[in-house]
Amino acid sequence: MTEWKRQEGQETIFRTCAWSPPGCHPVGCGLQVHVKDGKVTKIEGDPEHPITKGSLCPRCLALKEYIYHPDCIIHPMKREKQYRGQADKWVQCSWDEATDLVANAANEITEKYGAETIAVFGGTGREGNNWYPQWANLVFGTPNSVYGQAGWSCYGPRMTNTAFMMGGGYPEIDYAMKFEDRYDDPRFVAPEVILLWGKEPLRSNPDGMYGHAIIEMMRRFGTKIICVDPRVTWLGTRAEEILQVRPGTDTALAMAFIYVLAHDDLVDHDFIDKWTYGYDQLVERVQEMPPSRAAEICGVPEDQIWRAARLYGNAKPSSVAWGLATDESTNGAQLGMCLVSLMTITGFLDAPGGTTLGMGDDQGNVVRDGGAIDSHEKVEDETESTLSLALKNGIMSEETWYTKRIGVDKYPCVGQVMWTVHPDEFLKALETEKPYKMHMAGFVSSNPVGTAISAEPQRWWKALKKLDFNFACDLFMNPTTQSCCDVFLPVASTIEHDGMVVTHYGLNSSFYGAQNKCVQVGECLSDVEIMMMVGKKTYPDFWNRFETLEDYNNFHVLRSWLPWEQLRNNVVTMSNEPYYKYKEGKLRPDGQMGFPTQTGRVELYSYAYARFGEDPLPYFEPPAYSPDTLPELMKKDYPFILTTGARRQEFFHSEHHQVPSLRQITPWPVLDINPADAEKLGIEDGDWCEISSPYGHVRQKANVTPTIKPGVVHAMHGFWYPEEEGSEPNLYGNWKSNINMLMPNSVNAKSGFGNTFKSMVCNVVKADSLGGDNEPNDIVVEASRQAEFEVQQVWRPEDKEITDADRVKID
Repeated sequence: MTEWKRQEGQETIFRTCAWSPPGCHPVGCGLQVHVKDGKVTKIEGDPEHPITKGSLCPRCLALKEYIYHPDCIIHPMKREKQYRGQADKWVQCSWDEATDLVANAANEITEKYGAETIAVFGGTGREGNNWYPQWANLVFGTPNSVYGQAGWSCYGPRMTNTAFMMGGGYPEIDYAMKFEDRYDDPRFVAPEVILLWGKEPLRSNPDGMYGHAIIEMMRRFGTKIICVDPRVTWLGTRAEEILQVRPGTDTALAMAFIYVLAHDDLVDHDFIDKWTYGYDQLVERVQEMPPSRAAEICGVPEDQIWRAARLYGNAKPSSVAWGLATDESTNGAQLGMCLVSLMTITGFLDAPGGTTLGMGDDQGNVVRDGGAIDSHEKVEDETESTLSLALKNGIMSEETWYTKRIGVDKYPCVGQVMWTVHPDEFLKALETEKPYKMHMAGFVSSNPVGTAISAEPQRWWKALKKLDFNFACDLFMNPTTQSCCDVFLPVASTIEHDGMVVTHYGLNSSFYGAQNKCVQVGECLSDVEIMMMVGKKTYPDFWNRFETLEDYNNFHVLRSWLPWEQLRNNVVTMSNEPYYKYKEGKLRPDGQMGFPTQTGRVELYSYAYARFGEDPLPYFEPPAYSPDTLPELMKKDYPFILTTGARRQEFFHSEHHQVPSLRQITPWPVLDINPADAEKLGIEDGDWCEISSPYGHVRQKANVTPTIKPGVVHAMHGFWYPEEEGSEPNLYGNWKSNINMLMPNSVNAKSGFGNTFKSMVCNVVKADSLGGDNEPNDIVVEASRQAEFEVQQVWRPEDKEITDADRVKID
């Protein structure tokens, strides 16, 4: 294998693995970066990378254009608080001054009001990990790290389903991703059928899954695809079945799938008897959702439900890939319960060609009894959780963690597995100053005022501007930083620092990849280096133990159990995890066979959900905004169902819109609408359209296409206009096309998860131009009216305690 750095003539060629930016969910694509005289000359794929094999997405290919863009910020900056929102008031400063400002503000606020009044926002991160909890817990001593998407509607529900039902270890389709020889490894068997549910892996490459692997297996082994999606995707056109479900009704369809498998006896009874708990209760529950009823609810033909479910049930082996759509519905946790059940009852869980499992979370922890291990418990000699370190080193107290983290008292289900606040409740706390007033926020690769994740961003904008001090760690200016922040700390791109990529955030690691520093642009530093600089000024007793980035990497970052230099030289180290880990005692902390749940089995009847007052079995409830719940409103004012969030290869959420080669691919935000619907409205392809909901209105361009289900429209998320005026009130055109302005906060399930991003009511009319307000829309729905739309949850079965007879010992 080629070394990680080599010389060819006047160029040095570096081998490395990409992390964000270029904006990736941790696939860790292999790059070869050509450098001459300290400048990047070319980016190409690394043919020796065992997963990506030399292929790259447009974002990686545009990385040179990205890092040398004139708008990329390469020096620390500051401005006075009274100038927030004014683009011309930033001035360059030194790293020492910038980090002094941040640390001094944090120390003063902690002294006056308590560390809990500081919050750190984060997104998917700039490193091979989510750094914002480490900023919160270890740099500021606050429990309030914030992932600002309403209902924690990305990854959180799926992680919780996995933890509650299996004990942890995110499930992923098997594409031989853990073996160096990949498909030639004798242990691997290709899936006969893959069920893609609300997932378009070719564009999203989500969570560490390399989407093109599905095409590889279709070509090489004849793997068949079933797609569940209101849109016909590229893979959908190659699928055996595509079920164009009405958005928000997926749980009914998934229950019908289980009904068919049980009805036709297409399940593995030996696996069910030995390794699952609650199958009979599950089968009894799905009797209320035969395919005939699901067809009426979902808008999918009954015969297609039978046909697709039988195709899946007869496949040996079969696999399930669940996507973001699972999370973004108030009924999404129940959908996740169904999909975990479908992975399980066929018998191909953690089996060749089935759905693989990992052995722990991103901190080296395992999960047991339907929830995380006591978070301050040491799991390995070499690694402790972020929280464990904060408690052990006196940076944060247990009382602060358990009593000051906002929102988890109302939604303990969220707080049990996730390491953050509840986002909707945190927004309320910002606005009402209850249970206490917040004073400071940091934004670590997060843009809640902008277009990436938050619902009702106009509310976040008004609330965050009131805080005493705010700072941002990022690469480009964005609406949040411009409107709210006092200090800008410039972050190094993926090829400007050493680090690590770990797929699925460590929950189901395919490989461990080295991010090898190739160049230095300006004064940019990695997230870890910035965190270390501030940490040495807030909690020096802990942070002074690290003199270099490598010190910190070897101490806390690497879950590969390799010293940094060895990982660097390898570039990629495959995890080589075995199948059937539950048979070998590799999932439970006590080393016994089985799963780290209360029963030691996969809990199809979930005692963990029951303990939090939720139904232990899946059930269907219609979306809060739908023809079923608000028929008159839809008939009169909002006749369409709006779904959002489908990924594009040229953008990662709100990133990359200023990069010319990427922006030219999609210069304007796009609204997908069926030709029959467009004809009724007098809309032609390319027309500007105004999209409205009870919460606001924005404009996007029509893409008239038969690939979208009639009565449904899909709007792009994350679109803004970096070329426009950055100062308030325009904020780079943030309010013109930002589809999240049409989404409400606090429309959550009983668990606290889910929202309306995939199923909202809307209206569409033809517009003359982009237009759009340069100021945020007023919030149309007052609190009293909003209450009419809140989801009313009724828990059906009585909670029951587990008995000794229920506790099954696996021999």
